Amino acid sequence: MQLKKYTDYALRVLIFTGTKDVNKLATIKEIAETFSISENHIGKVVFELKKMGYLETVRGRNGGIRLATPPEEMNVGKIVRQFENDFILLECFDQSTNQCVITPACQLKHALNEAIQAFLQVLDKYTVKDLIANNARLKDLMGIE
Repeated sequence: MQLKKYTDYALRVLIFTGTKDVNKLATIKEIAETFSISENHIGKVVFELKKMGYLETVRGRNGGIRLATPPEEMNVGKIVRQFENDFILLECFDQSTNQCVITPACQLKHALNEAIQAFLQVLDKYTVKDLIANNARLKDLMGIE
C-alpha cells in the first residue's frame, strides 16, 4: 500500500509548521524549498489543511502559516483518512468497476480490508506532536533556526 503524495506532503507541512517556534510563521516557499517540492503543490496542500482546520494563514508582507490547533490534538490517522479518500487496493474493492469472477468466494479482499483497518488503527495512536517529538533534530535537518 502506498499513500498519495498529497497525503505525504500534508504530513510534511504539519511537521514543518509544528517544529517552528510558536511566534514564527512558516512560508509556502520555505517548505517547498526544504522538501524540494513545487510551491504550487505545497500551496494546494496548505489550502486543504487550512480548510480542514489544521492550519491558519496570516496574510500580508510578513504573513505565513502556523498550526491552528495544538499538535497533540491532531490525530495522524484522522489526517490520513481525510487525505486518502479511498483505499481501493484491488478491483473488487470498487463494486462499480469490479469484473473479477471470484469476488463472491474470495477471502483476499477481507484480509486486505482487515490489514487497512489495522494500519489506520496504528496511525490513530499518533498525533502530530508525536511526529515532532525529536524537534531539535528535525529543525537541524530542515534548516530551521
